[in-house]
Amino acid sequence: MNALIQTLAASLPPHQVITDELRRLAYGTDASFYRLIPQVIAIVESEDEVRTVLAAAHRHATPVTFRAAGTSLSGQAITDGVLALIGEGFASFELADDAGQVRVGPGMIGGEVNRRLAPLGKKIGPDPASIGAAKIGGIAANNSSGMCCGTAQNSYQTLAGLRVVFADGSLLDSEDPASIAAFRATHGALLAELERLGRETRADVALAERIRRKFKIKNTTGYSLNALVDYEDPIDILAHLMIGSEGTLGFISRVTYQTVAEDPYKASALVFFPDIRSACEAVIRLKPQPVAAVELLDRPALRSVEDKPGLPPVMRTLGDGAAALLIEVRAADADLLQQRIAAVGAALADIATIEPLAFSTDPATCEMYWKVRKGTFPAVGAVRRPGTTVLIEDVAFPVPALADATLDLQALLGKHGYHEAIIFGHALEGNLHFVFTQDFGDPAEIERYARFMDEVCALVVHKYDGSLKAEHGTGRNMAPFVELEWGKQATDLMRRIKTLFDPENRLNPGVIINDDPHAHLANLKPMPAAEDLVDRCIECGFCEPLCPSHRLTLSPRQRIVGVRELARRAAAGEAPGELAADYPYFGLDTCAGCGLCSTACPVGINTGDLTRRLRGRQLGSLGRAAAAWSGEHFGAFSSLARLGLKAGHAAAAVLGENTVARIAGPAWRSPMPRAGRTPVVRHGAGDPVVYFPTCGARIFGPTADGEAQLGDVVQQLLLRAGYAPILPQGFEHLCCGQMLASKGMAAEADAMAEQLGAALLQASDNGRLPVVMDASACSARMRTHLAGKLQVHDFHEFAHDALLPRLVIRKQSAPVALHVNCSVKRSGADGKLRALLAACAEQVIEPSEITCCGFGGDRGFAVPELNRHALRHLHDAANEKALAGCACGVSTNRTCEIGLSAESGITYRSVAYLLEACSRKEDIMAC
Repeated sequence: MNALIQTLAASLPPHQVITDELRRLAYGTDASFYRLIPQVIAIVESEDEVRTVLAAAHRHATPVTFRAAGTSLSGQAITDGVLALIGEGFASFELADDAGQVRVGPGMIGGEVNRRLAPLGKKIGPDPASIGAAKIGGIAANNSSGMCCGTAQNSYQTLAGLRVVFADGSLLDSEDPASIAAFRATHGALLAELERLGRETRADVALAERIRRKFKIKNTTGYSLNALVDYEDPIDILAHLMIGSEGTLGFISRVTYQTVAEDPYKASALVFFPDIRSACEAVIRLKPQPVAAVELLDRPALRSVEDKPGLPPVMRTLGDGAAALLIEVRAADADLLQQRIAAVGAALADIATIEPLAFSTDPATCEMYWKVRKGTFPAVGAVRRPGTTVLIEDVAFPVPALADATLDLQALLGKHGYHEAIIFGHALEGNLHFVFTQDFGDPAEIERYARFMDEVCALVVHKYDGSLKAEHGTGRNMAPFVELEWGKQATDLMRRIKTLFDPENRLNPGVIINDDPHAHLANLKPMPAAEDLVDRCIECGFCEPLCPSHRLTLSPRQRIVGVRELARRAAAGEAPGELAADYPYFGLDTCAGCGLCSTACPVGINTGDLTRRLRGRQLGSLGRAAAAWSGEHFGAFSSLARLGLKAGHAAAAVLGENTVARIAGPAWRSPMPRAGRTPVVRHGAGDPVVYFPTCGARIFGPTADGEAQLGDVVQQLLLRAGYAPILPQGFEHLCCGQMLASKGMAAEADAMAEQLGAALLQASDNGRLPVVMDASACSARMRTHLAGKLQVHDFHEFAHDALLPRLVIRKQSAPVALHVNCSVKRSGADGKLRALLAACAEQVIEPSEITCCGFGGDRGFAVPELNRHALRHLHDAANEKALAGCACGVSTNRTCEIGLSAESGITYRSVAYLLEACSRKEDIMAC
């Protein structure tokens, strides 16, 4: 252990100092195409811990980089020094009484901030495409923007105040007069120099005008020099310099934003033009109009998505030079919305379009339009060669020059052989993104990229005086070109600012200011082909907020990073080292395999599929034989499992729950369900429906002794609603195979599914009758396995569609907690589950920041720390307050309910129990 790590280990809790090779590799990656492996990762949960890390870095002369979500695209969230990882201690949220301001910590995800603001008709101004994963720390430090915020509602323009920890450990709260006074007393020279720089800059008419002109369009190249011309008070200058400083001037520990309105009425139009020039002329006309967003797409961008279902057929007939604008208008009420639609129509009245302008207020139609825009980037990523990466560059031009600039960019891409490239962007601000694939494993390809970027920079700067980085931050990618864009005078001003705040160049060196002209070609990230399931991964990090193991061990992105490095070492004949030893636990054992990552992944990767494949490869002959036996003799396996539960409860009655838990280890969760039993087949008159009681509820019975079994409850509901349940022959010996599939035994699992499928087909008269299953994960598996043969209904869907109309419901007055599990989310059936709950309960509580419960079939027994970590937010103050009045909780998977009950202290059961109690004739509390 080196001296730096020893210093950190002596000052921080052990779990906050990460030194293993696998996780250092994993955090050596952000969403860019660079890699730097940190010496150590220090998780910081407070300003005092930030000071501790800064002091250690100073003492050992080591650079420090702060990292929030790592979704940055220009390499600004990686380092070969100390990586200070922003912990959940910085995930603070404080709302002003009038909702006009929100005070948030750098650890808050932007999308979560907006979710909390939405009921009040508010949001934060910045709206990057990564807002579902990006955190406030990065959004502010990069001055990120997006489709709607433009230059008027980014972090710089909506900043109300912030707290900053500087390189020397000092603190400034720009909203606290006492903090300002204290900072003036200790750092008067710094503030005086800032004041002098501002005064000199404003007095230099040419420089001041150039700064103002360059920030009329989007610009994140270099520091926010507009702070020197927009403000005179050095505190204001300092605060706004921090925005867009990418962690090179200080650590932003809190930001206060002015919130902006989230208008409820929206309309969108996808307008096709015969050529780029016509589309850009329309943009100029739309600039002064009340539009929320105008997105430009060139013909290759449209071509990349034109065959997707539901998109306008005219897209497939467009000429090679065609283009489109996606226009959105928003308003506070319906009348104003129509006025704004009319204004757009008038502005575009004499511009040639391929089809007449037509706005839609239908949410489904608008969503279809936005699929055009959002589907372009992943479409390029999905078709690239293995071993290559997808690059998304980010420039801006004066809007009047947008047409010529777009055509010039297309020509440059063609000249350098990037024929797959597409161009799209936020047209109102002159902001274009161009996406292309690149191989960084071949020196000739790197040289091609270098030549191309040199020409792009010359085009943007010399021909159009545009921005080399519009909204992605300078990072390492554009640092060598800052002086090219800004000129020596302005760049020297930036160097003075950097030296003023960070004289030792300790904070994120090489980012924004970098005198190495080839820095953008150094430390390129290898992207070797590793596994076909995940080779399309672009390492963007969008998956991470949904992953139950993120920040416990690895996220989906990080699992793929590890697999790629192991593949690279194997191909190069290198020893796998510690990576191979650590990966089974970090990468496989603690993966829930839930697949939620695929719902956020731009290219649809389910990292759970990779985990299952790798688990199967590492299974020994004994383990495979035992698992295969359990599948072939499932009835006997179930009986043994129930016997074990009975023995455990018998022992607990004598020795106590805690003693049994100590003996059994993680396999015994408290409260542990009672042993289940095979449901008694119920007969009745009515419409026939096939019901398969899944094995989870047959093995794990209710938590409370004497409570009805799930299979009996579902049958009772079917009979009550006028259905005649039919249980497949031999159902007690059948299973969908999910338990073997999760262990990577695909063939054995499919054999079990085939056996169950045959029984369901027989019972349903070859699919004539509906089939209902009572566990969402099993329903999802059999729905895939039997696709095209019969329709499998998850219980909550059938209850919503078929039972509710036939039942008389008495709503429960007490609040009910709801957990929407992964299978339901992935299937898109969560709306029906929520509607079913709304029909049964006056108040439904869904705890915030809970995604997958982390139980993952048997993971909750084998690695209970995964379940605890996934549900840690249940114990946040707001969630505990909301859940305090809940009499019970509901979900749709038995094992999920076991973990939820253990971690929440609330008994979770199938939603069938709630529906059954609410539909009884007698007045009885459902929970």
